[in-house]
Amino acid sequence: MAADKKKGGMKEYFKGVRTEMKKVVWPTKKELTSYAVMVIFACAVFALGFWILDTIFAAGLNALISI
Repeated sequence: MAADKKKGGMKEYFKGVRTEMKKVVWPTKKELTSYAVMVIFACAVFALGFWILDTIFAAGLNALISI
C-alpha cells in the first residue's frame, strides 16, 4: 500500500513553505496604507448602513407593538 507511506516529512514541508514564501510579492508601505484606509472606510460605511437599518426596523417594531 504505497498510499499509506508519508511523502516527505516536516523538513520537506518547511522547505516547500520557504520556497512559496519567496514567491510572495509584499505590498509597499504606500500600498499597505492605501489598502488599510479603504478597509476602514468600507467598515465604517457598512457599520453606518447596518445602524440605519437597525434604527428603521426598531422604529417599525416599536410602532407595531404600540398599536
